[in-house]
Amino acid sequence: MSSPDVGIGSSAQGVQLPHDHPNRHANDRNPSVTTIKITLFALIAMATVAATIAPPAPAHASGGFASPSGSTVCDVFTRDDGANFATCDIRDHTYVAPPKPASCQLGGWGDRVNMVQGSAPGFSCHGDTNVVPGLPTLPYGQTRSAGPMTWDSEPSGITCTDSSTGHYFRISRESYQLG
Repeated sequence: MSSPDVGIGSSAQGVQLPHDHPNRHANDRNPSVTTIKITLFALIAMATVAATIAPPAPAHASGGFASPSGSTVCDVFTRDDGANFATCDIRDHTYVAPPKPASCQLGGWGDRVNMVQGSAPGFSCHGDTNVVPGLPTLPYGQTRSAGPMTWDSEPSGITCTDSSTGHYFRISRESYQLG
């Protein structure tokens, strides 16, 4: 034997109560109030879960920039350990990238170079992009620095140098150099 459905404005016996009946709850008279309360509760619960599972930021952004041509976009960070970190993405490159390592299971390879202060640069396996609209342009002939790391913008490409080690990378659509 099945139980009758009990809906808004009905009693446990499945009988519809009149709108002015004393046993009918005030929110039963206005279903939109119940809907708003449930929606509000769901939004608060989702926000609480999202805030709980959000990963901590691994670095502090200090600014990104684009080359005047827009083909190269770089980002500069200071990591939590205080080391500066440089990363540059190159769009539509024509150079031949080094072979993709078997350990790189993400889609991006050969179009991003990273360098941590004190370490040699290298290509990065990644699943994201640094190319975002609205970045400031680093004009040709200008430089930008973060600690011992300096970026030079020239028509031939962007060069990033770590003056503490002499390590560098230069990247353009046509070529790259790592040193």
